[in-house]
Parts: sequence; C-alpha cells; structure tokens
Amino acid sequence: MERVAFDEPTDGPTAGVDRRGLSGPLATDGVAINRYRIPPGEGFPSGLHTHADQEEVFVVLDGTATFETLPGRDPDEPDGSNTARSGREVTVPAGEAVRFAPGEYQSGHNRGDDDLVALAIGAPRETTDVRVPVRCPDCGEADFALDAAGDALSFRCPACDAERVPAPCPDCGSDELTLRLDGDDALVAACDGCGATFDSPPFRD
Repeated sequence: MERVAFDEPTDGPTAGVDRRGLSGPLATDGVAINRYRIPPGEGFPSGLHTHADQEEVFVVLDGTATFETLPGRDPDEPDGSNTARSGREVTVPAGEAVRFAPGEYQSGHNRGDDDLVALAIGAPRETTDVRVPVRCPDCGEADFALDAAGDALSFRCPACDAERVPAPCPDCGSDELTLRLDGDDALVAACDGCGATFDSPPFRD
C-alpha cells in the first residue's frame, strides 16, 4: 500500500496553477493521477487536445470546472476547413466527475470566483499519442499529433508524416498560442499574449 497527502510540496506552479503529481508517490502502474489547484481565470495545462491512447477522468473536489469539448473527427469526413468544427462547453461543479474517451478533445478552465481543485486521472498511465484538432493540410487524412522529440515543439501527421512547426503570433510575436473555442463555439487559434484569434494556427515557413 502507498499513501500520499494532496497538499504536500507540489511540482511547482505554472501560470498560477498548482499541480501535485500523485502517480509517482503512489507508485501507480496503470493510471496517471494529478491534483490541480487552479485560481480563477486560469486553466489546466494546454489548449484543446486529446490523447488517442488514453481516457481521462476529472473529479472536481472544490469550485467549478468549465470544459471546452470538441468531438473527435469522423475518419470518413472529407477534407475541410478546421473552422467548420464546432464544440460546446460543459460545466462540472464540485462533487461531480467527467470522462473523456480517447480521441475526444477537451480543455478545462476555472471561470468561477473561487479556486478550482480537481483530480485528473488518465489510463493507461503513459500516453504517447497527443493530438490537436488541426487536420493535416498535405493529405487531409488525420489530425496532427504533437511531436516534442526535437529541439522545438512541432506537429506531425500520423498518416503522411508531414511536419509543421508552430509560428509566433503574427500580431504580437508571442509564442503562447493555444487552440480553443471562440464565442460562437468555433475552433480558433488564440494568442494568450494579445488575445488575437486566427482561423487556423500560424506555421513557420
């Protein structure tokens, strides 16, 4: 048996978000567990994404989590623009949990007035196929997978192996761009620096 307290020293804050990894201290083999304390206006790490090889469950202990959700793309869907994809928001209050299946896109935020405290649980523990909801412009067959193996983050197509490297925000030069839903629940690339939005993420030449 392994036992750990939630509020022992954490892995360090990121943009005010306090993350406590529990998988290591609990020596879990098949499940990843993290405890998050998220102040108002912040969110779980990363924008809209999915794990093609992992299901995720979020258990809200305090506060309210708001998740932007986007269904996985139908493999028989013809090649089309990313702006045609629309999602919705799901609010999960304390005492409730939500599950996202492999391939289902999500991004969580704290849009309330109090801290959000939640457990994020993923199974299996290790995930190697993280996708973003951007269809490959070369073959149109698949959404891009994140590739962090090189010196810089890039997107790679699992179908044709095409690669794209994200570019900074064209308006302000910030590297802090994420994929999210706009006010009409349409998919956009948004700059966390200046707030500009783009129909598709900018790439380096």
